[in-house]
Amino acid sequence: MNSEFRTNFVREPGALKHHPALVLNADYRPLSYYPLSLWTWQDAIKAAFLDRVDIVAEYEEVVRSPSMSIRIPSVVVLKDFVKPQKRVAFTRFNLFLRDEFHCQYCGAKAELTFDHVIPRAAGGITSWENVVAACAPCNLRKGSKSLRQVGMALRKPPRQPSAGELLNMGRRFPPNHLHDSWLDFLYWDAVLEA
Repeated sequence: MNSEFRTNFVREPGALKHHPALVLNADYRPLSYYPLSLWTWQDAIKAAFLDRVDIVAEYEEVVRSPSMSIRIPSVVVLKDFVKPQKRVAFTRFNLFLRDEFHCQYCGAKAELTFDHVIPRAAGGITSWENVVAACAPCNLRKGSKSLRQVGMALRKPPRQPSAGELLNMGRRFPPNHLHDSWLDFLYWDAVLEA
């Protein structure tokens, strides 16, 4: 059941036009921020009928069957708490998220690739501590040389992020579409400015 909640989020932007439901854990926090934990309206209604979630907010739109009508859920909360993952998967996306979608050499937000700080040709391994996001020009400039050889420096040293750090980083990159009913649940624990 836990893997079902982690893997079936709406990821494609076109689906945002079809009334997705924000999925909250039993503690009323989103399961993830980036990608935002969303279900299709069909999955949200199914989960409500199976008594796996409570509906917290609804859209104005209604769906009908021959025997009933129901407003489309906008926010649902899981009845059972899903324990967050402690280990962060080493993926290209998580690496870019850790590096805030910026080249770690020049700071550009151009199309990113990844670069081995200690080149593989020099014995460098593919790990959190040796791979950074890099724009194509910086990656080409560095090539398979050391930072000292090409006179480049890192903006910050690469390291493995915790799951909490990546979760908080994801909050900085909201999707293009945020329904008004979601806002109280997405940033309710953010520090308020005085």
